[in-house]
Formats: sequence, C-alpha cells, structure tokens
Amino acid sequence: MLKRLTLRDFVIVTELEVEFDAGFSVLTGETGAGKSILIDALQLALGSRGDTGLLREGSTRTEVSAEFEGLPADLRPWLEAAGFDAGDALLLRRTLDAQGKSRAWINGSPATVGQLREAADYLVEIHGQHAWQRLTRAGDARALLDAQAGVDASRIAALHARWKDAAAALQRARERGDEIERERERLAWQVHELERLAPGAGEWDEINAEHGRLSHAQALIDAARGALERVSQAEGSALEQTGRALAELQPVLRYDAALAPVVEVLQGAQAQLGDAAHSLHAYLDRDRADAARLAEVDARLSAWHGLARRLRRTAAELPSLLAQWRGELQALEAARDVSALEAALAQAEQAYRHDAQRLSALRHDAAAALARAVTQAMQGLGMAGGRFDVALLPQTEPQSYGLENVEFQVAGHAGATPRALAKVASGGELSRLALAIAVTTSRVRPGARAETSGAGVTLIFDEIDAGIGGTVGDVVGALMKQLGQTAQVLAVTHLAQVAACGDQHWVVRKAQAQGRAHSELQRVGGEARVAEIARMLGGERLSGTAHAQALLQGAAAPAARASKRRSRT
Repeated sequence: MLKRLTLRDFVIVTELEVEFDAGFSVLTGETGAGKSILIDALQLALGSRGDTGLLREGSTRTEVSAEFEGLPADLRPWLEAAGFDAGDALLLRRTLDAQGKSRAWINGSPATVGQLREAADYLVEIHGQHAWQRLTRAGDARALLDAQAGVDASRIAALHARWKDAAAALQRARERGDEIERERERLAWQVHELERLAPGAGEWDEINAEHGRLSHAQALIDAARGALERVSQAEGSALEQTGRALAELQPVLRYDAALAPVVEVLQGAQAQLGDAAHSLHAYLDRDRADAARLAEVDARLSAWHGLARRLRRTAAELPSLLAQWRGELQALEAARDVSALEAALAQAEQAYRHDAQRLSALRHDAAAALARAVTQAMQGLGMAGGRFDVALLPQTEPQSYGLENVEFQVAGHAGATPRALAKVASGGELSRLALAIAVTTSRVRPGARAETSGAGVTLIFDEIDAGIGGTVGDVVGALMKQLGQTAQVLAVTHLAQVAACGDQHWVVRKAQAQGRAHSELQRVGGEARVAEIARMLGGERLSGTAHAQALLQGAAAPAARASKRRSRT
C-alpha cells in the first residue's frame, strides 16, 4: 500500500508530503491545477524516464520519494536477491538534477532506475486515460490475456528460438557441407600439431624460470658460496663479529638496563645469520650444473617457439588456443552430422508444439473467463446488451508467442456480431471498455481486505473515466469503491459521481506566491467536500450544493449497509 508520497521542486510543486490511507481515494481539482503531477511524480519514483522539464523553474534538483507499507510476499525474495533491506516497509527515492543526471535508492541503498521499475511491478498498477489504446494492439492484448491465464510467455519464446536455431543449423549442414568439411580438416590439423606439443597450463612460465636457473647455474653457485663465507665461514664473518659484539656488551649489561634492547637486537641478528648460513649450505649441496637437463629445457623452449611462429601466435597463448580449437572442432563435427541435427530439430519442434498447445488451452480458458467478466461489467457502463469477446486467431506459422494471436472484440448491442474494437467502438465506448477491463483484471489478492494494508498492488486510475457521464458515472464510482474494499485505489477524476464515492477526498489547487504558481493539496471533508463536489457538478450554487449532498449521502448508504452486514457476521 502506498503510505506516503513526498515531492520537492517538482514542476509547480515547491514542497509537498501527502499520506494516503487504504480504501478508495480520489483526487480532484480544476483543470491545470496539477492533479496528474502527483501521478507523474509517483511514476518518476517508480523508475519512469526522467526529464529536466520536471524540475520546478529556477531549481537545480527535484526529489521524489514514495513509501509503501505491507509489502507483497513475492517482493521480499526479489529485495533480498538484489541486496536490499526487506523489512515491513519500502522506500523508493529518486533525484534528478538540471543536467539530467538521475540517482535512485531503495531503502536507503543505491539502486538503478531499472531496479526501481522492477520493484514497481510488485507495487503499483497505473491505468491512464489512454489505456484503451493498448486494447487495440495485438501484443498488449495477448500480454493482458497471458497475465490473466497466469502463464509466462518467455518459455514459449525460448522454445521457439531453440527450434529456429536447430532448423538453421540443419540447413547450414546441408548447404555448406563441403565448406564445413574443409574447415574441419584444417582445424583438425592445427589441433593435432598442438596436441603433439601438449602445452600445459602454466608450463611456459615454469620452463622459462627453470631455463634461467640452469643457464646461470655457475654464477648462482659462486654468489651463494661467497655469501656463505661472509656470513659464517671467513675470518671476521658477520656471525663472528656479531658474537664479539655480544661478548663485549653482556658482561656490563647489569650496570645499565638501557643496553638490554641493543643486546636483544644483536641476539636476533645472530639467529637470523645462522638461518641464512644454513640455507646457503643447503643450496650449495644441490647439483645445479645439470647440462643434460639444460639441453632438455632448451629443446622444449624451441618447440614452443617454433609452433607459436607457425601458428602466428605468442607462445603463452598455446594452452588456451588448444582448448579453444578443440571446442571449435567439436562444434564442426556436430555441424556436419546431419542425422544428429535432424533429430535435434525434431525434438525442438516437438517441445515447442507441446508447450504451445498447453499455452493455447490456458489462453482458451482465460479468454472465456475474461469475456464473461468484462461483458458483465459493460452492462452497467452504458453498454447494456453489449458483449465483449476475446478472439484467439490461429497463425499460419508458429510464432515466438505461440500458435495464435489475441484480438479483443466487442458487440455494442444485443444481436450484433463482435468485431475488432478499433473498427466498431467509439472513443467513449473504448474508455468504458478500458475501465471494465481494468476493474476485472486488476491484480488483487482474493480474500484480502484493504484494512489490513498490503492487499495486492496499489491501483491508480488517472482520468480513466474521461468521456463518461450521467448514470454511467454512478456505476463507475460504485465499481471503484467496491474495488477499494480489497485494494488501495487512487483515482484522478473530473466526475462528481466518482468523487462522491471516495473514502478519502483530496483537492489539488493552483495558488500564486511571490508571482509564481504552485500546487497545493488538501484533504477535504464535511462542508469543504460538499463545496468541491458542487463545483464539479457546476450549475447554480444552491442547487449544486443540494445535489452534492445527495451524491455523498447516496454513496455512503451502500457502505453503511455493507458495514452493518460485516458487523452482524
């Protein structure tokens, strides 16, 4: 549930913080007062595209934050996997500066705009005043039906891609068999040459190091022997001089404790010099002038260099090159095996068709259920006798989305044959159909109550009732109020009938301060709410007020009756 929305320097809003409740909330106001600004701000916090035009004139940065409570259970695993705190609340924050640079945070941790959008999918569903446009697009209609059917279309797309890749591989094998065979033979020779050398991983560095030691063996021995003499064997060696220094200091140490640290250092040096002498003895005991081994290492280095030159690569690349060419050779072997490719193609096609038929069955069931629900909703929206249908149109060729496309169709009156929406529905009818579909497809958790918060996603209707009026407006308001009993619903509306049904009512007004316009938001009730409903109705003041009071009383009566029924149960 959206709990709090905070804006700073956004369009014509200087600073605003609004707290929302569960149930059905309405936002009203004069045209241009800034009602949709709140929706735009929320969308920015939810990861929509940022534009410097959203900054209040004269400001250097805008900031929007949206706080949600009672998070959906399926959001928590996503938050944990993405490394965000998964508590009982969620804070999305977004800033945008005058240079167009955007920054985002989720629960105080830096996030990407893409992560904001992913989180938004769990939290909010927005239906705009042009929502009807998506009803006429096959892709959007199919996506909506698949969501109702509870299927993930990405699986069928992956199977379709696998099928097409298998078909392309078989076609290449048939058309380019000779070319593939020539390439295979060339690569096989190169792999054979590398396998004869058998270059081991890390071997190049090892043999170079060993060659350096063997080729400089005498110099190493001479240096080690000279060092040993100076450390311990020669007259006046370091060990001898250190022992003499200790012999001088130790007898007088009891007269001045200040010499104790010096004695400790000399004793440590004596021990380290002894260790060094021992190590030099061990080094000299080994025979390092191994001419035979030096010849072997020379030959091995020459073999590496020679093959690297023939292959026009560096010697260090040879081990990884062998692994790469083995993989390519294996791929070419598979690419010329027509029988195996034919079997892979048949298997890929079978897997696709099996999943596509399963998807078709799910779509068929969901289409019937959706058609019934929307048709029922149409009856109260000024389209009595009309019928909504979800047509599954078979495709001549299997597609990445399955064996059929989806088309929404409508019959405007009883007895008419349903036809595509764009061909038979007027603008007003399309708006009402969009509302009917929005209400019937909104993602609300069955059995959840708005009072518990966190029931499903927050549903936002941004002037989706445009082009609707009269008694149809009463039905629209009642539908949204009913929806508010199981979900948090926010509606920006110009219809007094819809506004009267709200559990909470917010009014947006444009004001002037220091010669500049800014938006103000106020929650209204009592006489102030009656006055706002009357303004929306128009007409004379007295008759408008009476009509507004009647609308509010009529909207409250069903809710009161429902409350009594709940208390009795």
